[in-house]
Amino acid sequence: MEQDMTDQDDQTPIDEQTIAAGVLADMQAEIDRLNEDRLRALAEAENARKRAEKAVQDERAYGSAKFARDMLTVADNLRRAIEAAAGAKDDPAAAAILTGVELTEKELLAALERNGVKRLEPRGQKFDPNFHQAIAEVPGTGQPHGTVVDVMQAGYVIADRLLRAAMVVVAKGEPVRPADPGAAVDTRA
Repeated sequence: MEQDMTDQDDQTPIDEQTIAAGVLADMQAEIDRLNEDRLRALAEAENARKRAEKAVQDERAYGSAKFARDMLTVADNLRRAIEAAAGAKDDPAAAAILTGVELTEKELLAALERNGVKRLEPRGQKFDPNFHQAIAEVPGTGQPHGTVVDVMQAGYVIADRLLRAAMVVVAKGEPVRPADPGAAVDTRA
């Protein structure tokens, strides 16, 4: 009987230690899980802050894009009026109206520029499909293939984004002419 008591006494501390170690391991696992959850929540909060900051920056830069796009039709109409009245400069009344329209166009373009809208001036540049829309290709211009030779409608960007592509006419390169078949070919090596 004495032997049985000793065995029971020896097992009790071992069982309590095992249970305590298991509880401690469970608590450590819970602490690790909570720390991971905390770090994840901090990262999500930081990402949300960055997204909100980017949204504010985008709104500042591009918020007026819809209004600016609507104003481009006004600028186009002013340009058409100027071009249509250009032949009537001899008439003093028409010249005064033309001057007023030109000043109005200049003021509108300045207001657009103050708000981050810039006019594209692609004439003489290489055609870029990101900023230009080709409406025609013309041969015999003396310009390299793909060069913008005329602008039919101005393009605009707001900040660094395209607001409206410029409608352009592009030079078509001259075909490579075959060598003159009548010319003598030097076959000496």
